[in-house]
Amino acid sequence: MVVSDRRRSLSVVLVVAVLAVILVGLGGLFAVDAGSGGESTEPVPFHDTVATGVVLENAGDEADLSEVDVPKAQVFYSQYEFVVGYRGVERFVDARDAPGHEERFGYPLSVSVTDYGTSDDTVRLTEEGYPTLEGESADWIDAESAVFVVDSEARTPAGETTIPFGDREDADAFADEYGGTVVDWTDLLEHEFEIDDADVVRDRVDQRHARADELVATATTARDRPGEVVVGEDAATLEEAVEIAPAESTVVVPAGVHEVPEEIAVDQSLTIRGQGDGNGTETAAATTLRGDGNGSVLTLESDRAAVTDLRIDGVGNTTEPDGDDESDDLLEMAYGQGDAGIELDNASNALVENVTVESPATGVLLRDAPETVVRNVTVQGSDDWGDGYMAVTTIRSPDALVENSTLADGRDGIYLHRSDGVVFRNNVLENNRIGVHLMYTSSTLIADNQIDDPVSAGIDVMTDPEHNAIVGNEIRNASQGILTAGSRSYVADNVVTDTSVGLTTGAGNSIYEGNVLAGNVEGIQANHILPTNEVTGNDFVENDDHANARIGTLRIWSEDGNGNFWHGAIGSPDADVNGNGNGTTLERSYTPTDPVDERLHRVDGTPTLAHSPATGALSAFEGTVSGMRSESIVDPAPLCEPANPDLLERTAWESPEQAC
Repeated sequence: MVVSDRRRSLSVVLVVAVLAVILVGLGGLFAVDAGSGGESTEPVPFHDTVATGVVLENAGDEADLSEVDVPKAQVFYSQYEFVVGYRGVERFVDARDAPGHEERFGYPLSVSVTDYGTSDDTVRLTEEGYPTLEGESADWIDAESAVFVVDSEARTPAGETTIPFGDREDADAFADEYGGTVVDWTDLLEHEFEIDDADVVRDRVDQRHARADELVATATTARDRPGEVVVGEDAATLEEAVEIAPAESTVVVPAGVHEVPEEIAVDQSLTIRGQGDGNGTETAAATTLRGDGNGSVLTLESDRAAVTDLRIDGVGNTTEPDGDDESDDLLEMAYGQGDAGIELDNASNALVENVTVESPATGVLLRDAPETVVRNVTVQGSDDWGDGYMAVTTIRSPDALVENSTLADGRDGIYLHRSDGVVFRNNVLENNRIGVHLMYTSSTLIADNQIDDPVSAGIDVMTDPEHNAIVGNEIRNASQGILTAGSRSYVADNVVTDTSVGLTTGAGNSIYEGNVLAGNVEGIQANHILPTNEVTGNDFVENDDHANARIGTLRIWSEDGNGNFWHGAIGSPDADVNGNGNGTTLERSYTPTDPVDERLHRVDGTPTLAHSPATGALSAFEGTVSGMRSESIVDPAPLCEPANPDLLERTAWESPEQAC
């Protein structure tokens, strides 16, 4: 007993000593203003900031944007290591009012804005209302000494914008010419701007589904066009039938194999309908169009053209652009050309339904084919993705719909390029390089797809888009599950299992909620340098590492007193943590990037260490001291039971230990 008491006393002394060392070591950090560090807050070149806001590259072909000069702000924060650059002064005003902004960044030490009154040429607006400077670039000016023109004709491709001036007379002259009101900095901070945030994207999911339903209802009326021209009866070949058929009629192709020695172009609103099963085989009453292995098989070049109930093979294997292509978009040249089973070119509101395509190149290619519906389609690509191409490609085809289809093998299941507003739902993707691949594409809905065994990524969003919704997808056995980029997006209710990296938070100012990340090497990777995301209600189960933070500062992952479920998190249910009185959260915070917490679900004895006073004190300091905040994640209100049990049941880890 004496020995035991002595050991207990010594352990207490050691804990007190450790705490003393920590306190002494951290004392200096409390004395210095977090983030200022005595360094200058003079404006820096904008390319040296961590930039966010308007991205002109995603504006498509709306106008020549090379001369557009987006007004900017740059901010030094008290608790953030880097200078933040906002493309669009209104973006800073909007971010400043966002919940948790000061908690994550601290307060602004200085704000500078571009001064449009100091260039050789007065700022003017293009026909589209975009600001442009023909002379020198705008200088920087302290925001508090500037004045701002709001509610004028000035805009960017993302919406309204604010024009700052260092001189009131310049601002008045601009307002006289282009409308608007001149306000000072204080009034600007109180001004309300219409900027769609991630909440708006969440609220629009049902609207996007409803819009897609309407598109299907309209497009499928093409199946019942009156008047028929039958191949083999009214015309010897399909090509002849297309030539003689009147607009708004149907060309019927009987079951069997129909040789297509050269590409057939449909240049009016016709329906090409097979009499056999489009998902059948040659021996199962399929209507097959067979190309000669050189080039595309069928091309639609008219609005409201339709292809239904067919099987297509004999597609050429060319995946390179032809020599006549004059596009200055290298990605479009690379991915939007070559051979395809069905090609749509300048054909809006078209329909491709109940079609099977075997193709060593592209299956279905949409180029300038907005509001086209592709549904109940099967594309079988090359077994080796390096030899094949895309199952479905959309180039400049906004508001299209792809649904209820199976896209197997080949390079990408679907590749979207400058095709805003596409809905891609209820599809099965197997063995692609990338399941869903977005480039320069915003406002999409990627919903309820099953993606199995992609070589690289299940869903890969690239090139800084906005307003994408990725909802209800299941991804298994991928190198990477969902890779996000851009901003103001909504990622929810997805199940990702058996990947190296389940999900990345590369899209800033976004909401990540209700996802299940189970059995991955890394559950989630916080890789956006700005801590602006809302990450709540997700379940992290049986991942080697639940979460890692690659760059940036502290991320706080809870909203309104509710965080995430972390398999292995310890503590007692505490109804007072979030004030809701239902005991759904734990009284101890969880830090998945902490060397102790990250082992709680896989190393015996770690909970004992996690409860030690020294560890608790160090964790507390890390959460409040800027010098110790980098590359970390803290959930102040972890959930004591899974938030998404129905989704978790779809994985192999439906019954993790719970603290409730």
